[in-house]
Amino acid sequence: MDIQDIQRQLAKPALQLIPGGFRPTHSDEESWLGRVFLFREDEELPRNSAGETLLPFAQFYLPALPWHSPLLDGVRVLTVFVANPFPEPLEPMGERWLIREYRAEDALVRKELPAPGAFLKPFPVKAQAVPEDYPLWDGGGVPEDLEREILELERSGQIQCYYDLVSHCYQHKLGGYPSFCQSGIDAGDGFEFVMQISSDAKINLNVVDSGSLMFWKHPGSGEWALYFDFY
Repeated sequence: MDIQDIQRQLAKPALQLIPGGFRPTHSDEESWLGRVFLFREDEELPRNSAGETLLPFAQFYLPALPWHSPLLDGVRVLTVFVANPFPEPLEPMGERWLIREYRAEDALVRKELPAPGAFLKPFPVKAQAVPEDYPLWDGGGVPEDLEREILELERSGQIQCYYDLVSHCYQHKLGGYPSFCQSGIDAGDGFEFVMQISSDAKINLNVVDSGSLMFWKHPGSGEWALYFDFY
């Protein structure tokens, strides 16, 4: 197998989400980090069982983005809430983190709801296509058969190492591959990676020590999973 075949089998599209750098329109069709303002009429900011408010981390208006994961087909607006301190990696959704999905038939209203303890700086995001995102080497998603092919390329001297072949987007993104800091993990049988929100000084987010919040979804059950690691 040659280099191009390996690259073709590994590459996935992604959409990098870049905060700020332009004047926000404040329209309902704008995506944000650190801000959520679209809710159903009967919804407020989510709270845990102790009555503590989960913090608004993101609001994505998917029809206005040039690409998104097929697992989000039919979703018009997606909002993300996370507690401070963060939940445990792979903790079930509901108590300390929550994703809300809204479809075309959902009537949404604008609400500017104060979130006590919110620390993210809100910024609208612009989307930049990443045509080819590749997995990280150590448990990042390279299948075993392709690992063997890549190691053979190294042994034969055609490449110095795997990263001569590939590039990886570590920033906020939809799609592509997760940006593990440690060895990668399996989020669960059938779960597929959807997006991540990464440490970013601009929005005042540090996931423990320069990590990323990484989100998976199960295509059958619709269940979400959250994992993070750090350096």
